[in-house]
Amino acid sequence: MWAGPGRGAESAGTLAGQRTQSTITAAGLASGMFDCVEIPTPFAVGTVNTYVAGRTLVDPGPDSEEAWAALLDALEARSMGPADVEQVLITHPHPDHFGTAARLRAEGARIVASAPAAAIMADWTGRMEYEQEYFSTFFERCGLSSDGARAVTQLPEAFLSYAPSVETDREVGTDDAIEVEGVTVEVREVEGHAPGELLFAYGDGEDRVALVGDNVLEEITPNPLLQPPPEAGGERPRVLPAYNASLRDLREQGFDRFLPGHRGVITDPAGRIGETLTEHEERSERVLGMLDGPTTPVEVSRELFGELPATEVFSGMSEAVGHLDVLEARGEATHRDQGGVVVYERTD
Repeated sequence: MWAGPGRGAESAGTLAGQRTQSTITAAGLASGMFDCVEIPTPFAVGTVNTYVAGRTLVDPGPDSEEAWAALLDALEARSMGPADVEQVLITHPHPDHFGTAARLRAEGARIVASAPAAAIMADWTGRMEYEQEYFSTFFERCGLSSDGARAVTQLPEAFLSYAPSVETDREVGTDDAIEVEGVTVEVREVEGHAPGELLFAYGDGEDRVALVGDNVLEEITPNPLLQPPPEAGGERPRVLPAYNASLRDLREQGFDRFLPGHRGVITDPAGRIGETLTEHEERSERVLGMLDGPTTPVEVSRELFGELPATEVFSGMSEAVGHLDVLEARGEATHRDQGGVVVYERTD
């Protein structure tokens, strides 16, 4: 179930948002090999960063006429049209990042993504239907009413028009490499915000730089969005524990700059990762303090965020369940069934 990239000063993360006006820049947020173009989105997060290096694009934005016009303007400023784009790299399969890929592929561009992302993007409608079916039942078991669960899971249908399904021409993962303007760009798999997330790393003079999508953001703590089992009937991924582990590993990689999917360049990657991990830890401890007796994930979400509008519930539940998963992985909490609803308690 797609939701916004995270929580920040403005929002805890949304499933749908209002149209935002934005400034389109031909360059400016990024330096070195990649220029950054701010592409408007219909979502509350605002603009998405599309990166351009020669005939390569990274995350071309959603499929709206406003976004397409902005992308065409950016290409024209570089004496190009859509048919001149040779390859499109996708960091993760969310509509604000990959939506325009189908138009570019129709013009001849090669689409590059991870295998999990490729499977999702190839049948975006089917993916949404699968997530709706899974999470309508899951949220009821977490303590939402059946009407509330249905309302929350039906909301993302509005996003289908912003991300037509698209085939991937090259599937990549860790240790693969992509040539961009004569520079070897390394591929790394990361976890935490979406299935099949990738970052693209390269050297820029003495700096090590990575395009990180929504895995690390400058002003927003990326939301550990709930994911359904990779296959129906399988185990639900424990997203936040995996995200924390992925962040700790990424912090040790010695990057000098991150080029994120939203907002500005991150000039202290290790420091920003440290801040994010600290925020996660503080919230996990806060959730632990709520477990004085049998507590549902819905009760945790309401304690954290109050009564959220329907557009915010998926993000709030992702936070609540994510921190409960962390506590359970540490052996500090456990869950059980109570009358068809899952409740959590401290192990002590």
